[in-house]
Amino acid sequence: MTAVTVAPPSPNLALNQLVDRRRAEGASLVHLAFGEARLPVLPQLAEQLALGAARAAYGPVAGAEGVRDAVAGYFTRRRLPTEADRVIVAPGSKPLLMALQLVVPGDVLLPRPAWNTYAPQARYAGKEVYGVPVPAECGGVPEPDALRETIHRARAAGADPRLLVLTLPDNPTGTLAPPALIRELCALARAEDLLIISDEIYRDIVHDPESTPFLSPAEAAPERTVVTSGLSKTLGLGGWRIGVARFPAGETGALLHDAVTAAASELWSTLAGPMQQVAEYAYAEPPEVVGRMRASARLHGAVARAVHRIALEAGAVCRPPTGGFYVYPDFAPLRDRLAARGVTDAASLAGRLLDDSGIVVLGGHLLGDDPQALRFKAATSLLYGDEQQQHQALRADDPTRLPHIARELSRIARGFARLKGA
Repeated sequence: MTAVTVAPPSPNLALNQLVDRRRAEGASLVHLAFGEARLPVLPQLAEQLALGAARAAYGPVAGAEGVRDAVAGYFTRRRLPTEADRVIVAPGSKPLLMALQLVVPGDVLLPRPAWNTYAPQARYAGKEVYGVPVPAECGGVPEPDALRETIHRARAAGADPRLLVLTLPDNPTGTLAPPALIRELCALARAEDLLIISDEIYRDIVHDPESTPFLSPAEAAPERTVVTSGLSKTLGLGGWRIGVARFPAGETGALLHDAVTAAASELWSTLAGPMQQVAEYAYAEPPEVVGRMRASARLHGAVARAVHRIALEAGAVCRPPTGGFYVYPDFAPLRDRLAARGVTDAASLAGRLLDDSGIVVLGGHLLGDDPQALRFKAATSLLYGDEQQQHQALRADDPTRLPHIARELSRIARGFARLKGA
């Protein structure tokens, strides 16, 4: 019988199952290990879902013309002029990322740490993965000098790195790379002939857009950048599985678009008709959708900054979050104190938080980071309570003062403080 290689399940999903199991057993846990944007569904989107229920035919693999026009308009309003024939919609951004791994030859360069799906997908596609440390000021992108060195070292060893994946804003650090750094990386990508995948699924969750400028690699290197996105984070529609990709103009973009469409025809066929109805409406950005995106960005920012303050007060170093709903603290300043209590790496740090304080986090070793580092990802988007409490949080001037969120933050503060023996 042919041997079967069984890869471990997604760390996010594994921890989510652990939380469900322990809660069913009566445990009280603070869940910071699952990046779901848990927000109420906008009523207008639920109406569109019902209106699209009759769309039972398969339709074009890349998506119907109406939804592709809407997505093209969305990108064009963000300084990325786009034609509908360079758009593909899919059941989530993950299939699009996987399809790109399958159709683009060569090995993959990732920031380290990075979202935990990128590396397994590359390995499923038969590629080598090269993690490159992120800069001190932000995550989601590799440090340019380290990237150049990694490329040359990999090529000297016979590898073929051709694909660079960036995340703007970043999961797991909750930060956004500044424009100057994006321009430097795009120049390097041109010099080394790399294709860029810019995962911009958190683009509309920049906490303060006026003070945090966003430059997409598709602006700085338009001929070699594919942008992926979706509605799971900005509108809390993770379970509806709506993803989009924007391909470059020109011959390279046309070839990539056609190759991904061909892969899609075999892997997922087409985005479900009712979801195309929802996507067409949402990407046209009527006032209630724009309002919800702005309200959710304010909420995510307020709670992420509160957890960031808690981490600093507990003795960690941590980049200030500017987008998304993640914080990535480093407890290296407490290494000696933690080592005396048996905490010597990311896995034992996450285990101690769970065992001592009922706080569930995703250790940095599961994100491609140095396993010996005392770092973890804390996703703050599950702290908003039930549906009624989520509505309150979206409307609140300071959601961190709402009793149900304040209680969770206090528990996190006690758990983090316990790491230093406080």
